[in-house]
Amino acid sequence: MTTPEMPRRIARRRFLQSAAGAGAALAYTPTVFHGASAAEEPDPINVAVLGAGSQGKLLSLVARRIPGIKFKAVCDIWGAYNLKWLSRRLQQYGHPVTPYIDYEEMLTQEDDLDAVLIATPDCWHARHTIASLEAGLHVYCETPMSNTIQDARRMVETAQSTGRLLQIGNQRRSNPRYRFCYETLLKKVGLLGQITAGHSQWNRSVQPPMGWPKRCAIDEAILNQYGYESMHQHRNWRWYRKLGGGPLACAAIQQMDACNWFLDARPKSVQATGCDQYYRKEGYEQHDTVMAIYEYETSQGPVHLSYQMLNTNSSFEHFESLMGTNGTLVMSAMSHLGEVYREHRIPHADWQKWIAKGYLESPTALKANERDIALPMYIVRETPPPFLVKSLPYKIPVQTDGHPCRAHLENFFHAVRGNAQLNCPAEIGYETAVTVLKINEAIETGRKLSFRPEDFVA
Repeated sequence: MTTPEMPRRIARRRFLQSAAGAGAALAYTPTVFHGASAAEEPDPINVAVLGAGSQGKLLSLVARRIPGIKFKAVCDIWGAYNLKWLSRRLQQYGHPVTPYIDYEEMLTQEDDLDAVLIATPDCWHARHTIASLEAGLHVYCETPMSNTIQDARRMVETAQSTGRLLQIGNQRRSNPRYRFCYETLLKKVGLLGQITAGHSQWNRSVQPPMGWPKRCAIDEAILNQYGYESMHQHRNWRWYRKLGGGPLACAAIQQMDACNWFLDARPKSVQATGCDQYYRKEGYEQHDTVMAIYEYETSQGPVHLSYQMLNTNSSFEHFESLMGTNGTLVMSAMSHLGEVYREHRIPHADWQKWIAKGYLESPTALKANERDIALPMYIVRETPPPFLVKSLPYKIPVQTDGHPCRAHLENFFHAVRGNAQLNCPAEIGYETAVTVLKINEAIETGRKLSFRPEDFVA
């Protein structure tokens, strides 16, 4: 859709657009915003939701609690179910939303929108984002940017040419704990020493195909119009290559973005293996098991990082870890997991200064007795058994405030008002898309693939 910008409430839109431009020019700031105070009444931002599935519902119900957000429209092709449910729920919360099946109709009819939250299947992200940007809207687009690098590049180019804001939903970039770890533990303190390796994983247990209420099935003509062969394919779109990047893209995008960010580097190579261990019988096309190895060249030296995705077992769920000469950082979007493990050769006394500053919480078992245990000599340089080492974790004293996506949405809306810079603009989202989508190519070719610096620039 390439029609000229539609008429809107000019005075307010001019303010929001000029404010957004000012926000884009702000110096990078680590501030995480948590809404206006009760004494402040922020200028309203009129928002539409494009895609009312599980993620669209989540974004909407979290964003409605942010001061100054007014939902005006909801669009989803599943009119009898997703669209109906979310429209009614937002209306119950006082948002006079109009429901739409067709996104082009919504963009034409709604003349006072400022922003849109896009949570549609991967293959639609580029079309929906580009149309919204060209209509003069600021866009928050869920991850991954697209299931193809080419479409992701088009999204970046359109954001740059229109001057609209495009936030990609890599939520860890706004997560207070992740930002604290990056800015304080890694950059300010250098707690881990020289980082030499990393590991990240996302494991899920076996799940049956997603079903649907038969009485609410989408008409076949509408399914075909939007690229789906059946209701089953619509409900399980992540497993089909023309529709999505697979479970791999869904999981790895968020995690590899955090790894790139924490290492301040982009990978120089990737090699991977993948297979369909379990779901082949469902007719799915994407891999359910993937193992990948990335090589980085960082300012500290080379780093090797492994990535694992399982859809057949949920052991240890999902996390990212960086391993250095002085310790290991383990992080996760799960609120209960965020800790640092000290290498046994580093005295606890060396880390007491960081505990005193409030950067770490002392392991409970060490508070009564913080002396170091003399370790015996082991042959062939074995790692001493855990019971001889102070291996209890040092907890990170920063917790996520509410749902992990809230801070990222707040950052987006503050940027729209000109009060912040986007934490994950399109250019960063594109770098991560290239990082992850290259895994599928590495699996198919069976070769170690190299990245060039220009690969990460749209």
